Amino acid sequence: MNRLAHETSPYLLQHADNPVDWWPWSAEAFDEARKAGKPVLLSVGYSSCHWCHVMAHESFEDQDTADYLNEHFVSIKVDREERPDVDAVYMEAVQAATGHGGWPMTVFLTPDAEPFYFGTYFPPEPRHGSPSFRQVLEGVRQAWTDRREEVGEVAGKIVRDLAGREIGYQAAEVPGEQELAQALLGLTREYDPQRGGFGGAPKFPPSMVLEFLLRHHARTGAEGALQMAQDTCERMARGGIYDQLGGGFARYSVDRDWIVPHFEKMLYDNALLCRVYAHLWRATGSDLARRVALETADFMVCELRTSEGGFASALDADSDDGSGRHAEGAYYVWTPEQFREVLGDDAETAAQYFGLTEEGTFEHGRSVLQLPQNEGVFDADKVAEIKLRLLERRAERPAPGRDDKVVAAWNGLAIAALAETGAYFGRPDLVEAAVGAADLLVRVHLDEQGRLARTSRDGRVGPNAGVLEDYADVAEGFLALASVTGEGVWLDFAGLLLDHVLTRFVDPGNGALYDTASDAERLIRRPQDPTDSATPSGWTAAAGALLGYAAHTGSEPHRGAAERALGVVKALGPRVPRFIGWGLAVAEALLDGPREVAIVGPSLADDRTAALHRTALLATAPGAVVAVGAPDSGEFPLLADRPLVGGEPAAYVCRDFTCDAPTTDPVRLRHALGAGIG
Repeated sequence: MNRLAHETSPYLLQHADNPVDWWPWSAEAFDEARKAGKPVLLSVGYSSCHWCHVMAHESFEDQDTADYLNEHFVSIKVDREERPDVDAVYMEAVQAATGHGGWPMTVFLTPDAEPFYFGTYFPPEPRHGSPSFRQVLEGVRQAWTDRREEVGEVAGKIVRDLAGREIGYQAAEVPGEQELAQALLGLTREYDPQRGGFGGAPKFPPSMVLEFLLRHHARTGAEGALQMAQDTCERMARGGIYDQLGGGFARYSVDRDWIVPHFEKMLYDNALLCRVYAHLWRATGSDLARRVALETADFMVCELRTSEGGFASALDADSDDGSGRHAEGAYYVWTPEQFREVLGDDAETAAQYFGLTEEGTFEHGRSVLQLPQNEGVFDADKVAEIKLRLLERRAERPAPGRDDKVVAAWNGLAIAALAETGAYFGRPDLVEAAVGAADLLVRVHLDEQGRLARTSRDGRVGPNAGVLEDYADVAEGFLALASVTGEGVWLDFAGLLLDHVLTRFVDPGNGALYDTASDAERLIRRPQDPTDSATPSGWTAAAGALLGYAAHTGSEPHRGAAERALGVVKALGPRVPRFIGWGLAVAEALLDGPREVAIVGPSLADDRTAALHRTALLATAPGAVVAVGAPDSGEFPLLADRPLVGGEPAAYVCRDFTCDAPTTDPVRLRHALGAGIG
C-alpha cells in the first residue's frame, strides 16, 4: 500500500504509484519499523531533481526492487523542500561520513531514526566503483540481521557526533569595518577575473555575495567590489545559464564559463537574482541589468505564478525530447539544423548572435544559447524577430514539468524582488503580483496565532510547520512591500512573524538562532546553520528582517536580537565570506544605520510625494527603509511627528529615529541617501 496519494508535495505524488510501499515522514512509519523489527530506508529528494527521477525510474519503479524493499524495510519518502529540517539533519550526517552530499539522498535508519549507513544516488548495476542499489540493500539487511548490536553502536556514535557539532555560540560584538574589509579581501582572492564568479566548476550564482558587494560599494565607494559584482552579473547574463529567449536563470553552470547549465529553474534563484540585477541597475544604470531584472521578473510571473496568486517552486531540468524519452535540457537546446528549419535565411545571423556551432556546446551537437559581447553590431529589430520565432517554435515542444507547491520562504524572496523591480521600472503589474503572493501567504499559510505553514498547493495548506527561513524571508518580503506600497498592514504582518522568531527560534541565552521552532517536532538534532546555501540562511535572513523592522519601528528588542545574531558574521565573515554573503550584506546595513526615510505627503497619487518616494526607493544606502504616507496617519511609526514643510511633501532622513533637516527637493534627498541613478 502506497500512502503518498493524499500528500500535497508534487515530489511525493510522483512516487504515489510506485510499487514501493512508501510512507511519508511520520511517527506512524517509525512505529511500524519498531513493530516489524525492520530498518528504515529514508529517501530524500525534490521534484525538479534530475538524478531523483533517474533513481526513481531505475529502482523505485522496478517491481523486483520494490518487492525486496517491502519485505525487508520500512521505506520513507521525503520532499526536502517541504521538510528542510529533516534534510538538513541527515545531510549533515551524509557529508560527515562520505565527504560529499547531494540528492537523491539515501539513508538507512534504526526505528529510532538514528542513521547508520549513507549514500546519494545508487545505480541499478555496479558502476564506476559504486555498488548497485540492490547490493546496498542486501548488505544493509545482512548487517541488520546478523550484526544488529554493532549497527546500534554505529548509529549511537553518529548521533553523538552530530550532537557535538552544536554551535558553541557566544554572541560576539557586531562585525565592523575590519571584518567587512577582510571579507572583501577574501572574496577578491577567490574571484575568477576571467569568467566572473567565485571558484571553479560547477559554478553557482553567488546571489547573496553579490548583494554584499553592491552594498559595500554603496557604503564605502570601493570600486573593486562593484567591479566584481558587475562583471559576474554580465558573465551570467551572457552565458547559457541565463535563458536568452524566455528569461530566467538555471540552477547552476556545470562549467566555469557559465555556458552549460543544469537546466532546472528554481524560484529562489530567480527571485534573488532579479533583485540583484535591479540593485545593480540602481547603482549603475546598466541597460543589461535593467533588461535581465525585468525579464527575470516576467519569467517568474508568466511561468511560475499559480492560479491562487503564489509562485511555484521550480521547473524541471528534464522534458520529453520529442521521441518519448525524457532528457535534460531538451526544451532549451538547439541544433544548427533546427535553426535553419525555423529561421531559413536568418539562421546564420542567429547562429552568430547566439553562439551556435555545428559541434554544439551541449551534447549530441546541440547548443545552449548565449549572448555575444558584440551584440550591438546586430540589428535589434531583426534579433527581436528571431527571438520571437524561436520562442514560438520552442513553445511547441513538450514543456518541463512544474513543481507547483508554494514554499513560503521562496515566495517571500519573490515578493521582495517583484515589489522593488516593479517600483524601480514603473511596472505596477509586478507590484500587484507581489501583493497577490503576499495575500496568499496571509490567507492560506498564516493561522490565527500568526504561525506560518511552510507550503501550500492548490490553495490547500501543507502539513509542515514553517522553519526559520520561512518566517524571515516572508517578513523581508512584507517589509519591502510596505516600503513600496505605503500600506502599513504589511509592516504589521512582518512584526507578527518576527515576534515568533524572537519567542520560538532565538536562544534567549546567547542570541543564536535555530532553524526549527522550540515547539517543533524533535529530530535527532535541532538543526542550526548560519551559512548560506542556495538561499540566505534563516539565521542571517532573520537578522536582516529584524534590523529592518527595528528601523521602521524603533523597537530595541528587534534591533538587539539582530545585533546579537550578527556576532556570527564577525566570526565567519573574514574566514568564509562566500558562504555568509547575506550576513555580510546585513552587516553593511547595520554599519550604515540603516537609514530610515520618512516621506510625508497627501498620497502617492500626489506627484510631489511620488517623486520623493521614488527617489528614496532608488537610494543605494544599504538596507534603507522607506515609509510613506500622510503625517501622523498611523500607518508607520516613522511618520509620527513628521509634518509637511511649508505645506509641501517632505522627506526626513534619519538614523535611530534622529533625523536630519527635512527636504522637499528630490535632488537633495538623492544626495543625502547615496548616488544611485536617481
